[in-house]
Amino acid sequence: MDGVPVVSVRRAHGRTRAVALVLHGGAEHSTAAVGPWRLAYLRMVPLARALHRAGRAAGLEVRLVRNRRYGWNAPAEDPVDDARWALERVRAEHPGLPVVLVGHSMGGRVVLRVADDPAVVGVCALAPWTPPGEPVEAVTGRSVVLLHGTRDRITSPRDSHAFAERARELAKRLARFDVTGEGHAMIKRPAVWTRLMCAFTLEAIDAGETDETLRQAWNRPADERLRIPV
Repeated sequence: MDGVPVVSVRRAHGRTRAVALVLHGGAEHSTAAVGPWRLAYLRMVPLARALHRAGRAAGLEVRLVRNRRYGWNAPAEDPVDDARWALERVRAEHPGLPVVLVGHSMGGRVVLRVADDPAVVGVCALAPWTPPGEPVEAVTGRSVVLLHGTRDRITSPRDSHAFAERARELAKRLARFDVTGEGHAMIKRPAVWTRLMCAFTLEAIDAGETDETLRQAWNRPADERLRIPV
């Protein structure tokens, strides 16, 4: 179980101008290896592909991380170590370039934890696992978007709202969307998740026009940005 995570890289067209790091979900406790057939990992493959299609012409490189272990495994917090390792690689290979983090479920918790990396400019957390008391300081000065299905029974929309309330004063800007009628797996309305993820990433790296839904979200008063229905 030693070694390093597996990273799949989709290169930018032409010169790389920014990097998106995509992180999958997992379980609270599991030291099992994450094989390429794991559903939590496979769920992120089409999202990484869509993100690459949307941003490659603008110089976006997309990296999908497959963790060493399937669980969070407190106090070890294995996926946090994996994400920090992947970020170090990005900074070594692309010094000075902006990074946007995208994570689902446990991966959503991870991206919110490692947002304090100096390369990170934006964080997109999809159905994030944000238990009560989850620290918010890492998002200080970052642009943050959270999306949560209203029918999610795996991770708590109420908890992600509470996280957003605590984090909004620290973040550069923060919006949270309620994906109406959607559960945890993002399979009922995949186009909504994909569109907002791609639009936010491109906006965070200053590539392309702002999506209308995002534009309206940023124009809302700050206290109205935490339960935006989509």
